[in-house]
Order: sequence, then structure tokens, then C-alpha cells
Amino acid sequence: MSRFVQPVPAPDDPYAGDRLLRSWLERQLGPAGHAAAKGRLADLAADVAGPLRAAQADAEAHPPTLVRYDAWGARVDRIETSAGWRQQRAAAARHAVVALPYLPAARGTWGAATRVVQHALLHLYGPESATFSCPVAMADGAAALLSRPEVDAEVRDAWLPRLISTDPATAITSGQWMTEAQGGSDLARSTTIGRPAADGSWRLTGEKWFCSAADATMAVALARPEGAGRGSRVLAPFLVPRYAADSPLAGAVAPDAPAPGVTVHRLKDKLGTRALPTAEIGLHDAYALPLGDPAVPGLVRAMTLVVVTRLHNAAAAAGGMRRSLAYARAYAEARHVAGGPLSTNPLHRATLGALAVDAAGAFALAGHAFALLGRVEVGADPEAAAELRIVAPLAKLATGRLAVGSASEYLESFGGAGYVEDTGVPRLLRDAQVLPIWEGTTNVLAVDVLRAVAREDAGVPLLRRLDGAADLARPLSPVLADTLAALAGELRADLAAVAADPGAVAVVAGARGLALRMAYALTAALLVEQAAWGDEQAEVAAVLWARRWLRHEEIAADAHHHLDLLG
Repeated sequence: MSRFVQPVPAPDDPYAGDRLLRSWLERQLGPAGHAAAKGRLADLAADVAGPLRAAQADAEAHPPTLVRYDAWGARVDRIETSAGWRQQRAAAARHAVVALPYLPAARGTWGAATRVVQHALLHLYGPESATFSCPVAMADGAAALLSRPEVDAEVRDAWLPRLISTDPATAITSGQWMTEAQGGSDLARSTTIGRPAADGSWRLTGEKWFCSAADATMAVALARPEGAGRGSRVLAPFLVPRYAADSPLAGAVAPDAPAPGVTVHRLKDKLGTRALPTAEIGLHDAYALPLGDPAVPGLVRAMTLVVVTRLHNAAAAAGGMRRSLAYARAYAEARHVAGGPLSTNPLHRATLGALAVDAAGAFALAGHAFALLGRVEVGADPEAAAELRIVAPLAKLATGRLAVGSASEYLESFGGAGYVEDTGVPRLLRDAQVLPIWEGTTNVLAVDVLRAVAREDAGVPLLRRLDGAADLARPLSPVLADTLAALAGELRADLAAVAADPGAVAVVAGARGLALRMAYALTAALLVEQAAWGDEQAEVAAVLWARRWLRHEEIAADAHHHLDLLG
């Protein structure tokens, strides 16, 4: 008897095979704008399906290592990464995954919708980037921070072009050194101190506990200017060169040596994102450049970076869910059980159909956040800025939680193969778990939502969108319209209670539930808007999303019936 080997076909082309992505772009960009983006997106999709898939496998198989000393005992703190990791770095630059929103030609073509195109690039690139999507996110956030008018022009001109270069030989990425062991997300407990030097630069001293992309050429670090006092608002962002080549304090040492005062204590041994070098880093009079005036409370400036990285987190969650669905469907077509393909089994189809609904909702939520960001950056749209204040934390927290639940289901859909490391499938769950943690846990973000509602009345744009979606849904599904209208009324009462007493025990204890209800309602509204434009897939997804997440009904039979449309 010959030994059976299960064939595992590759999924469909990630761009051509994603109907919701293409329909979304058609609506957001218009036919001409979408046509202008198709070549760029098709090129990246081909790269993802070929060399980048192999590069990811290489990066995962050869995680980074820290070399503390050279052969003669000199401290070098060199982080060695694999060829696959370096290939992902080059591809991110070549395909302008970071650069696109900052390129004049791109803004001339798509205007505020340039961020919509970037989101499409991230949707394609991220799921099989070996989490190089993380340094991509932080490079984009650093570029947005450097673009602020308060930043010294010399600092901007020296560093921004490198962050947004599309030449792999010159493009750099950025790390993000904010959290410290004693405080974590409680930035008020940060103890890193910044002291001014005579030449206008600063010197930072402190310990940073979770520094992702520790091999990046630069990092944005938070520090408390000497004498600035307590609390988090006074913290200021600084640019810290990672290597001697960019530090005037280095003297005659190898350019790739660490900058003086920067010590890599160790690399983190993490549950997932294993190809991504994450370190604990010590700063001891490290050379730094202020990003804005350190005498002016700088946390609000640093939030420019954080908003961008939160949106990237949402894009990574949604992209990973969609790619995982493609792999699970391809496997179901090839796998035979009970006399037929797994793809024809009603129970399995229902499971994948429900996952497809979640993937569609996550995509719409992340995509909307990027569209808002583009409107803020190009045109300074005040309505978009007000809505983004609430959408950024909602998109990040909701997609992160959806991604973890979905990843567990996707592993299960492969049976025993989903638990075997060399299939690559377990990585889906290991890597998804970082998404609700990085850039603020669900609880941290839920409290941020409370703060935005109480201080800035940030719930108003959400309620307005829900009201509009209820009207749009009436011709599509009266039940859906009634659901949205009723939920809008409930949320009005909930948000009024928050505004009246944001510190009440019941309000704070219920913050997570409120934030998730807001996010799920917003997602339903966004799918309705896409459906009203004429997207049949979005219409089905909107109805099933509302039944699943707003009315908590069983959708198995309809998910089974509509899988081919949804997936």
C-alpha cells in the first residue's frame, strides 16, 4: 500500500481572488482610481504568492539572534537576521508599503484616498511578511510624527526621506521604545530622563522593556525631560539613532556598531512573531534628537505615531483573517472526508462561512479607519479627525479580538495538521495573539474610548453614522434597519451615562462591553454603506454580521448557503 500524502493547494491570488477588497477599492477610489492602483496591487500580490511566501518561511525557520561580543571581546550587540527577513524588508520598500501616503505622485493620483490604497497594500503584504508588518507600522508612524510642523526641519530632512524611500538600498525602518518594566501602558510611571546638550541634541538615560524591530536604524523613544515633573502628558518623543553611523558621538568605530549609550540586554523569547527581533534596551546618555519642543508636553505629539500603528494593527488582523480563510478554503477543496471534499460538508461550510463574515467585518473596520486617516492628512478634514478619535481604538480592539478567535478556528479547520509546526499553520494563532496586546490591550483601549467620549464627545460621529446606515439599510433589510436604529438608541443612553460620570464604577467596569458594542455597530454600518453602493457580498455580510454580533443569533444555515459569495 502506498503512503498517502495530502496535497495542499495554494490559495487564490490574494488580490484577484478577494472580491470584497476589489469592490471596496472600486467604491472608495472610483473606477479610474482603482485602475491606477491595479498594477501596483497585482505586482505585490504576485510577489506575495511567490518569493515572499518563501521568504516568510525562511525568516520563521531562522529567528533573529543577538551577538553581544565580537571575537576579541568588544561589545557589539549585533542582531543577526535571516535572508528571508531582509527580503521582506526590501519588498516593503520596493512596493512603497510605507512610502505611498507620503509620495507627491501618489497624493496627486488619489488625494486623501492614498491611505486607502496603502491599506490594500498592507492587506496583501502583511499576512505573509513574517510580521515585518510591525517595523512597517512603526516606520509609518515615525514618518507621520516627523511630518508634523513642530519637528525641526533639519531633523525631518535628515530622516524622513530615508523612512519613505522606495529604494531598498537606502530605505530604513523605525523601532518604538516607549514601555518600561515598571509601568507598561501606564506611561505616567516612565523613568527615562532626557537632558539637553549644548549642541541642541539630547541625552537619554533609562531602560526600555519592549522594543520591537530592535534591528531598525532608528527608534522613537519617550522620555521625561529633566525637570518636567510627573505624569504622562509631559513626556516627549525623541529620535534615537540605533547605529554608530548616525551618531556623532560614535567616533572611529564600525558604522554598524551600536550607537554609544545603546545597549541590547536581550532578545525576547515570545509566544509568536518569532522572526521579529524584540529586545530590552538600555539607554545611558544615548544621543537623541527631540521631535518637537521638549518644553511643550509631548504625549499628544507621540500619539500621532500611536494612531498610525493602531491602524496598522487593525490592518494586520483583518489581512491575516482573510488570508487564513483563503488557506482554509483551499485545504477544504483538497481534503476528502466521508466520501467527498470537505468543502461540501454543510457543517464545515457553515464554520468557514461564519469566519468569512468576521473577516469581511474586520476588513471594513480597518479600511474605514485608513480612509479617515487619509482625509485628516490631506485636507485636514475636521469631521474625519473627530471620527478617527473614536474609530482608531475601536478598530484596533475589535479586530484584535476577532483575529485571535478566528485563528483558533482556522487551526481547528486543518485538524491535526493545524497543530504541527512545520505546516506553518500554528503560526496563525501564535502571531494573532499579539494583536490584542501591542499598542494597548482591550481594556486599555476601552478606557481610551471612555476618555474620548467624556472629554471630546467622540461618540457623536459614530451615532450619526449609525443613523445614516439605518436609513440605507431599510430597502435592503427592514430587520437590519430596525436593529441598527434600536442599537443607536441604546448607545445614546450608554454614552450619556459615560459623559455624566466617566469615573463611575459601573461605567468603568462596563467599558470593554461598551467599546465592543460600539465597534460591532460601526462595522455593521460600514458594511451597509458598502452594500448600498451595490455590493452583494457586503449586503449578505452586513445582515449576517448584525445577526451574529448585534442580535447574537445562530447564522450557521445562512453562512453555509452563502460561503461561496462571502469567501
